[in-house]
Amino acid sequence: MATVTFDKASRLYPGADTPAVNQLELEIGDGEFLVVVGPSGCGKSTALRMLAGLEEVTSGRILIGDRDVTHIAPKDRDIAMVFQNYALYPHMSVAENMGFALKIKGTPKDEIATRVKEAAKILDLEQYLERKPKALSGGQRQRVAMGRAIVRQPQVFLMDEPLSNLDAKLRVSTRTQIASLQRRLGITTLYVTHDQTEAMTMGDRVAVLKDGLLQQVDTPLNLYDTPGNVFVAGFIGSPAMNIADFDLKDGFAQAGQVKLRLPEPVAQTAARDGRITVGFRPEGLDMAEADAENAFPVDVDIVEELGSDAFVYGVTAGDATAAVMRNENIIARIDPHIAPRKGDHVWLAPKENAMHYFSASTGARIDSESGQLVAQ
Repeated sequence: MATVTFDKASRLYPGADTPAVNQLELEIGDGEFLVVVGPSGCGKSTALRMLAGLEEVTSGRILIGDRDVTHIAPKDRDIAMVFQNYALYPHMSVAENMGFALKIKGTPKDEIATRVKEAAKILDLEQYLERKPKALSGGQRQRVAMGRAIVRQPQVFLMDEPLSNLDAKLRVSTRTQIASLQRRLGITTLYVTHDQTEAMTMGDRVAVLKDGLLQQVDTPLNLYDTPGNVFVAGFIGSPAMNIADFDLKDGFAQAGQVKLRLPEPVAQTAARDGRITVGFRPEGLDMAEADAENAFPVDVDIVEELGSDAFVYGVTAGDATAAVMRNENIIARIDPHIAPRKGDHVWLAPKENAMHYFSASTGARIDSESGQLVAQ
Protein backbone atom coordinates (compact mmCIF):
# COMPACT_ATOMS: atom_id res chain seq x y z
CA MET A 1 0.00 0.00 0.00
CA ALA A 2 1.05 3.63 -0.33
CA THR A 3 0.13 7.25 0.18
CA VAL A 4 -0.74 9.51 -2.76
CA THR A 5 0.35 13.15 -2.87
CA PHE A 6 -0.67 15.92 -5.26
CA ASP A 7 2.02 18.57 -4.76
CA LYS A 8 0.67 21.79 -6.34
CA ALA A 9 -0.26 19.75 -9.40
CA SER A 10 -1.88 21.63 -12.29
CA ARG A 11 -3.23 20.71 -15.71
CA LEU A 12 -3.66 23.42 -18.33
CA TYR A 13 -5.12 22.24 -21.61
CA PRO A 14 -3.72 23.78 -24.82
CA GLY A 15 -5.74 26.86 -25.77
CA ALA A 16 -7.39 27.15 -22.37
CA ASP A 17 -7.14 30.33 -20.29
CA THR A 18 -7.44 28.68 -16.88
CA PRO A 19 -6.18 25.31 -15.62
CA ALA A 20 -8.64 22.41 -15.43
CA VAL A 21 -6.86 21.51 -12.17
CA ASN A 22 -5.16 24.42 -10.43
CA GLN A 23 -2.35 24.00 -7.87
CA LEU A 24 -3.95 20.93 -6.28
CA GLU A 25 -2.46 20.11 -2.89
CA LEU A 26 -3.93 16.91 -1.53
CA GLU A 27 -2.63 13.88 0.35
CA ILE A 28 -4.39 10.53 0.51
CA GLY A 29 -3.30 8.41 3.45
CA ASP A 30 -2.13 4.80 3.23
CA GLY A 31 -5.27 2.67 2.91
CA GLU A 32 -7.59 5.67 2.88
CA PHE A 33 -10.77 5.90 0.79
CA LEU A 34 -10.86 9.49 -0.47
CA VAL A 35 -13.74 10.72 -2.61
CA VAL A 36 -13.36 13.70 -4.94
CA VAL A 37 -16.69 15.37 -5.66
CA GLY A 38 -17.87 18.45 -7.48
CA PRO A 39 -20.08 19.67 -10.32
CA SER A 40 -19.50 18.79 -13.95
CA GLY A 41 -16.34 20.45 -15.28
CA CYS A 42 -14.76 21.04 -11.86
CA GLY A 43 -11.62 19.03 -12.68
CA LYS A 44 -12.22 15.90 -10.61
CA SER A 45 -11.82 13.38 -13.45
CA THR A 46 -8.83 15.33 -14.76
CA ALA A 47 -7.15 15.00 -11.35
CA LEU A 48 -7.76 11.25 -11.37
CA ARG A 49 -6.41 10.93 -14.91
CA MET A 50 -3.32 12.94 -13.91
CA LEU A 51 -2.66 10.40 -11.16
CA ALA A 52 -3.22 7.57 -13.64
CA GLY A 53 -0.77 9.11 -16.11
CA LEU A 54 -3.46 9.65 -18.74
CA GLU A 55 -3.18 13.45 -18.52
CA GLU A 56 0.03 15.45 -18.54
CA VAL A 57 0.90 17.38 -15.39
CA THR A 58 1.60 20.93 -16.55
CA SER A 59 3.24 21.98 -13.29
CA GLY A 60 3.80 20.53 -9.83
CA ARG A 61 4.19 16.83 -9.21
CA ILE A 62 2.43 13.65 -8.10
CA LEU A 63 3.86 11.06 -5.74
CA ILE A 64 2.81 7.50 -4.92
CA GLY A 65 4.50 6.72 -1.65
CA ASP A 66 7.91 8.38 -1.85
CA ARG A 67 8.17 7.85 -5.62
CA ASP A 68 7.66 10.78 -7.98
CA VAL A 69 5.46 9.39 -10.76
CA THR A 70 4.76 12.69 -12.53
CA HIS A 71 6.50 11.62 -15.73
CA ILE A 72 6.32 7.83 -15.35
CA ALA A 73 4.27 5.78 -17.84
CA PRO A 74 0.84 4.61 -16.61
CA LYS A 75 1.82 0.93 -16.74
CA ASP A 76 4.68 1.56 -14.32
CA ARG A 77 2.65 3.37 -11.64
CA ASP A 78 1.21 0.25 -9.96
CA ILE A 79 -2.39 1.45 -10.12
CA ALA A 80 -5.67 -0.14 -11.21
CA MET A 81 -8.65 1.73 -12.62
CA VAL A 82 -12.37 1.02 -12.52
CA PHE A 83 -14.29 2.91 -15.20
CA GLN A 84 -17.84 4.15 -15.55
CA ASN A 85 -18.51 1.95 -18.60
CA TYR A 86 -16.97 -1.28 -17.18
CA ALA A 87 -14.67 -1.67 -20.27
CA LEU A 88 -15.05 -5.46 -20.39
CA TYR A 89 -14.07 -7.54 -23.41
CA PRO A 90 -17.35 -8.97 -24.75
CA HIS A 91 -15.77 -12.07 -26.31
CA MET A 92 -14.02 -13.11 -23.09
CA SER A 93 -15.49 -14.91 -20.09
CA VAL A 94 -15.61 -13.31 -16.67
CA ALA A 95 -12.50 -15.24 -15.61
CA GLU A 96 -10.63 -14.20 -18.76
CA ASN A 97 -11.60 -10.56 -18.29
CA MET A 98 -10.45 -10.58 -14.69
CA GLY A 99 -7.13 -12.21 -15.46
CA PHE A 100 -6.31 -10.48 -18.74
CA ALA A 101 -3.97 -7.84 -17.30
CA LEU A 102 -1.98 -10.55 -15.51
CA LYS A 103 -1.79 -12.59 -18.72
CA ILE A 104 -0.35 -9.60 -20.59
CA LYS A 105 2.30 -9.23 -17.85
CA GLY A 106 3.31 -12.86 -18.31
CA THR A 107 2.06 -14.05 -14.92
CA PRO A 108 2.00 -17.88 -14.68
CA LYS A 109 -1.38 -19.47 -15.44
CA ASP A 110 -1.64 -21.13 -12.04
CA GLU A 111 -1.13 -17.82 -10.25
CA ILE A 112 -3.68 -16.11 -12.51
CA ALA A 113 -6.25 -18.81 -11.76
CA THR A 114 -5.61 -18.53 -8.02
CA ARG A 115 -5.94 -14.75 -7.96
CA VAL A 116 -9.08 -14.80 -10.12
CA LYS A 117 -10.73 -17.36 -7.84
CA GLU A 118 -9.82 -15.37 -4.74
CA ALA A 119 -11.25 -12.17 -6.22
CA ALA A 120 -14.37 -13.99 -7.44
CA LYS A 121 -14.98 -15.32 -3.94
CA ILE A 122 -14.66 -11.85 -2.43
CA LEU A 123 -17.08 -10.41 -5.02
CA ASP A 124 -19.52 -13.34 -5.04
CA LEU A 125 -18.79 -14.05 -8.72
CA GLU A 126 -17.71 -17.68 -8.45
CA GLN A 127 -20.80 -19.00 -10.26
CA TYR A 128 -20.33 -16.54 -13.15
CA LEU A 129 -16.70 -17.16 -14.07
CA GLU A 130 -17.51 -18.91 -17.35
CA ARG A 131 -20.19 -16.44 -18.48
CA LYS A 132 -19.68 -13.69 -21.04
CA PRO A 133 -20.42 -10.05 -20.03
CA LYS A 134 -23.64 -9.98 -22.09
CA ALA A 135 -25.10 -12.63 -19.76
CA LEU A 136 -24.55 -10.45 -16.67
CA SER A 137 -26.52 -7.67 -15.05
CA GLY A 138 -25.10 -4.15 -14.73
CA GLY A 139 -24.16 -4.72 -11.09
CA GLN A 140 -22.44 -8.02 -11.91
CA ARG A 141 -20.46 -6.38 -14.72
CA GLN A 142 -19.32 -3.68 -12.33
CA ARG A 143 -18.16 -6.35 -9.89
CA VAL A 144 -16.20 -8.00 -12.71
CA ALA A 145 -14.51 -4.65 -13.38
CA MET A 146 -13.69 -4.46 -9.67
CA GLY A 147 -12.34 -8.01 -9.78
CA ARG A 148 -10.07 -7.14 -12.69
CA ALA A 149 -8.59 -4.36 -10.54
CA ILE A 150 -8.30 -6.55 -7.43
CA VAL A 151 -6.35 -9.38 -9.08
CA ARG A 152 -3.60 -6.94 -10.02
CA GLN A 153 -2.97 -6.25 -6.30
CA PRO A 154 -2.06 -2.59 -6.98
CA GLN A 155 -0.89 0.04 -4.57
CA VAL A 156 -3.74 2.38 -5.55
CA PHE A 157 -7.31 1.98 -6.84
CA LEU A 158 -8.68 4.73 -9.10
CA MET A 159 -12.46 4.75 -9.61
CA ASP A 160 -14.06 7.13 -12.10
CA GLU A 161 -17.82 7.34 -11.43
CA PRO A 162 -18.18 3.53 -11.48
CA LEU A 163 -21.86 3.55 -10.44
CA SER A 164 -23.20 6.04 -12.98
CA ASN A 165 -24.63 3.36 -15.28
CA LEU A 166 -26.57 1.54 -12.56
CA ASP A 167 -30.18 2.09 -11.56
CA ALA A 168 -30.93 3.87 -8.29
CA LYS A 169 -31.55 0.78 -6.12
CA LEU A 170 -28.51 -1.05 -7.45
CA ARG A 171 -26.33 2.01 -6.91
CA VAL A 172 -27.20 1.99 -3.20
CA SER A 173 -26.29 -1.68 -2.73
CA THR A 174 -23.18 -1.53 -4.94
CA ARG A 175 -21.72 1.54 -3.24
CA THR A 176 -22.02 -0.31 0.08
CA GLN A 177 -20.23 -3.31 -1.42
CA ILE A 178 -17.42 -1.15 -2.84
CA ALA A 179 -16.87 0.69 0.45
CA SER A 180 -16.88 -2.58 2.41
CA LEU A 181 -14.51 -4.22 -0.07
CA GLN A 182 -12.06 -1.33 0.07
CA ARG A 183 -11.95 -1.50 3.86
CA ARG A 184 -11.28 -5.24 3.75
CA LEU A 185 -8.49 -4.92 1.20
CA GLY A 186 -7.02 -1.75 2.71
CA ILE A 187 -5.90 -0.42 -0.67
CA THR A 188 -5.51 3.36 -1.02
CA THR A 189 -8.42 4.53 -3.16
CA LEU A 190 -9.28 7.71 -5.05
CA TYR A 191 -12.95 7.70 -6.03
CA VAL A 192 -14.41 10.37 -8.32
CA THR A 193 -18.13 11.15 -8.42
CA HIS A 194 -20.54 14.02 -9.10
CA ASP A 195 -23.04 12.48 -6.64
CA GLN A 196 -22.58 14.06 -3.21
CA THR A 197 -24.66 11.27 -1.60
CA GLU A 198 -22.07 8.74 -2.79
CA ALA A 199 -19.31 10.98 -1.51
CA MET A 200 -20.86 11.36 1.94
CA THR A 201 -21.66 7.67 2.41
CA MET A 202 -18.47 6.10 1.03
CA GLY A 203 -15.47 8.26 1.79
CA ASP A 204 -13.21 8.36 4.85
CA ARG A 205 -12.66 11.93 3.70
CA VAL A 206 -14.20 13.99 0.91
CA ALA A 207 -12.44 16.58 -1.25
CA VAL A 208 -14.70 19.17 -2.89
CA LEU A 209 -13.55 20.78 -6.16
CA LYS A 210 -14.91 23.78 -8.02
CA ASP A 211 -13.43 25.29 -11.19
CA GLY A 212 -10.25 23.28 -10.73
CA LEU A 213 -9.66 24.57 -7.20
CA LEU A 214 -9.82 22.51 -4.01
CA GLN A 215 -12.49 24.09 -1.82
CA GLN A 216 -12.33 21.88 1.26
CA VAL A 217 -11.23 18.39 2.28
CA ASP A 218 -12.54 16.83 5.48
CA THR A 219 -14.60 13.99 6.89
CA PRO A 220 -18.18 13.80 5.58
CA LEU A 221 -19.62 14.92 8.93
CA ASN A 222 -17.31 17.92 9.23
CA LEU A 223 -18.12 19.00 5.68
CA TYR A 224 -21.80 18.86 6.53
CA ASP A 225 -21.57 20.52 9.94
CA THR A 226 -18.90 23.13 9.21
CA PRO A 227 -18.69 23.88 5.48
CA GLY A 228 -15.72 26.13 4.81
CA ASN A 229 -17.45 28.41 2.31
CA VAL A 230 -20.76 29.12 0.62
CA PHE A 231 -20.10 26.77 -2.28
CA VAL A 232 -19.43 23.75 -0.05
CA ALA A 233 -22.44 24.65 2.09
CA GLY A 234 -24.73 24.67 -0.93
CA PHE A 235 -23.22 21.63 -2.63
CA ILE A 236 -23.06 19.22 0.29
CA GLY A 237 -26.39 18.02 1.64
CA SER A 238 -29.66 16.84 0.11
CA PRO A 239 -31.98 18.70 0.04
CA ALA A 240 -29.60 21.63 -0.24
CA MET A 241 -28.95 24.14 2.51
CA ASN A 242 -31.14 27.26 2.48
CA ILE A 243 -28.78 30.14 1.70
CA ALA A 244 -29.69 33.80 1.38
CA ASP A 245 -28.00 37.21 1.22
CA PHE A 246 -29.05 39.78 3.81
CA ASP A 247 -28.45 43.40 4.65
CA LEU A 248 -26.89 44.08 8.04
CA LYS A 249 -28.89 46.38 10.33
CA ASP A 250 -28.32 46.87 14.07
CA GLY A 251 -26.88 43.38 14.56
CA PHE A 252 -29.60 41.68 12.52
CA ALA A 253 -29.53 40.07 9.09
CA GLN A 254 -32.58 41.48 7.32
CA ALA A 255 -34.35 40.95 4.00
CA GLY A 256 -38.04 41.71 3.71
CA GLN A 257 -39.87 40.08 6.61
CA VAL A 258 -36.94 37.83 7.50
CA LYS A 259 -34.97 39.24 10.43
CA LEU A 260 -32.31 37.06 12.04
CA ARG A 261 -30.35 38.00 15.17
CA LEU A 262 -26.61 37.55 14.67
CA PRO A 263 -24.00 36.67 17.32
CA GLU A 264 -22.09 39.85 18.15
CA PRO A 265 -18.70 38.61 16.83
CA VAL A 266 -20.37 37.65 13.52
CA ALA A 267 -22.12 41.01 13.24
CA GLN A 268 -18.85 42.85 13.81
CA THR A 269 -17.10 40.90 11.05
CA ALA A 270 -20.04 41.29 8.66
CA ALA A 271 -20.10 45.05 9.29
CA ARG A 272 -17.06 45.39 7.01
CA ASP A 273 -19.28 44.48 4.05
CA GLY A 274 -22.58 45.80 5.36
CA ARG A 275 -24.07 42.49 4.19
CA ILE A 276 -23.90 38.85 5.20
CA THR A 277 -24.77 35.46 3.75
CA VAL A 278 -26.66 33.15 6.09
CA GLY A 279 -27.51 29.47 5.64
CA PHE A 280 -29.59 26.94 7.53
CA ARG A 281 -30.22 23.33 6.63
CA PRO A 282 -33.76 21.98 6.19
CA GLU A 283 -33.55 20.08 9.49
CA GLY A 284 -32.38 23.29 11.17
CA LEU A 285 -35.85 24.83 10.81
CA ASP A 286 -38.84 24.34 13.12
CA MET A 287 -42.47 25.34 13.03
CA ALA A 288 -42.83 28.44 15.22
CA GLU A 289 -45.22 31.06 16.52
CA ALA A 290 -45.38 34.40 14.75
CA ASP A 291 -43.78 36.24 17.69
CA ALA A 292 -40.87 33.80 18.16
CA GLU A 293 -37.35 35.18 17.74
CA ASN A 294 -36.02 34.80 14.17
CA ALA A 295 -39.39 33.48 12.94
CA PHE A 296 -40.46 34.38 9.41
CA PRO A 297 -43.65 33.72 7.41
CA VAL A 298 -43.75 31.14 4.63
CA ASP A 299 -46.43 30.23 2.10
CA VAL A 300 -46.27 26.47 1.61
CA ASP A 301 -46.02 25.43 -2.03
CA ILE A 302 -45.29 21.68 -1.89
CA VAL A 303 -45.08 19.07 0.87
CA GLU A 304 -43.13 15.89 0.15
CA GLU A 305 -44.20 13.18 2.58
CA LEU A 306 -41.57 10.43 2.83
CA GLY A 307 -42.95 8.55 5.82
CA SER A 308 -40.19 9.28 8.32
CA ASP A 309 -39.91 12.92 7.24
CA ALA A 310 -41.85 15.60 5.43
CA PHE A 311 -40.04 18.18 3.32
CA VAL A 312 -41.88 21.49 3.13
CA TYR A 313 -41.11 23.76 0.17
CA GLY A 314 -42.31 27.35 0.27
CA VAL A 315 -41.56 31.01 -0.28
CA THR A 316 -41.42 33.82 2.22
CA ALA A 317 -44.82 35.44 2.42
CA GLY A 318 -45.89 38.92 1.51
CA ASP A 319 -42.66 40.34 0.10
CA ALA A 320 -39.83 39.78 -2.36
CA THR A 321 -37.51 37.97 0.07
CA ALA A 322 -37.52 34.92 -2.19
CA ALA A 323 -35.44 36.93 -4.64
CA VAL A 324 -32.48 36.85 -2.26
CA MET A 325 -32.68 33.09 -1.70
CA ARG A 326 -30.04 31.18 -3.62
CA ASN A 327 -32.41 28.23 -3.80
CA GLU A 328 -35.75 28.57 -5.54
CA ASN A 329 -37.61 27.68 -2.35
CA ILE A 330 -37.11 27.63 1.37
CA ILE A 331 -36.95 23.97 2.40
CA ALA A 332 -37.74 22.66 5.88
CA ARG A 333 -37.68 19.08 7.18
CA ILE A 334 -40.65 18.69 9.51
CA ASP A 335 -42.11 15.83 11.56
CA PRO A 336 -44.70 14.35 9.15
CA HIS A 337 -47.28 14.22 11.96
CA ILE A 338 -47.31 18.00 12.29
CA ALA A 339 -46.41 18.98 8.72
CA PRO A 340 -48.51 21.73 7.13
CA ARG A 341 -50.52 21.25 3.95
CA LYS A 342 -50.01 22.72 0.52
CA GLY A 343 -51.25 26.32 0.51
CA ASP A 344 -50.91 26.83 4.28
CA HIS A 345 -49.38 30.00 5.73
CA VAL A 346 -46.90 29.07 8.46
CA TRP A 347 -44.06 30.54 10.49
CA LEU A 348 -40.62 28.91 10.56
CA ALA A 349 -37.61 29.69 12.73
CA PRO A 350 -34.02 28.37 12.73
CA LYS A 351 -33.15 26.19 15.70
CA GLU A 352 -30.54 27.35 18.19
CA ASN A 353 -27.01 27.11 16.74
CA ALA A 354 -28.42 25.93 13.38
CA MET A 355 -27.38 28.97 11.34
CA HIS A 356 -24.20 29.14 9.25
CA TYR A 357 -22.58 32.50 8.50
CA PHE A 358 -20.49 33.48 5.48
CA SER A 359 -18.75 36.60 4.26
CA ALA A 360 -20.86 38.35 1.63
CA SER A 361 -17.71 39.44 -0.25
CA THR A 362 -15.54 36.29 -0.18
CA GLY A 363 -17.96 33.49 0.69
CA ALA A 364 -15.65 32.27 3.48
CA ARG A 365 -17.18 30.84 6.63
CA ILE A 366 -17.43 33.14 9.66
CA ASP A 367 -16.90 31.36 12.97
CA SER A 368 -19.96 31.99 15.12
CA GLU A 369 -18.00 32.26 18.37
CA SER A 370 -14.91 34.24 17.39
CA GLY A 371 -16.18 36.04 14.29
CA GLN A 372 -12.99 35.00 12.48
CA LEU A 373 -13.02 34.08 8.80
CA VAL A 374 -12.20 30.39 8.44
CA ALA A 375 -9.26 29.80 6.10
CA GLN A 376 -9.21 26.54 4.13
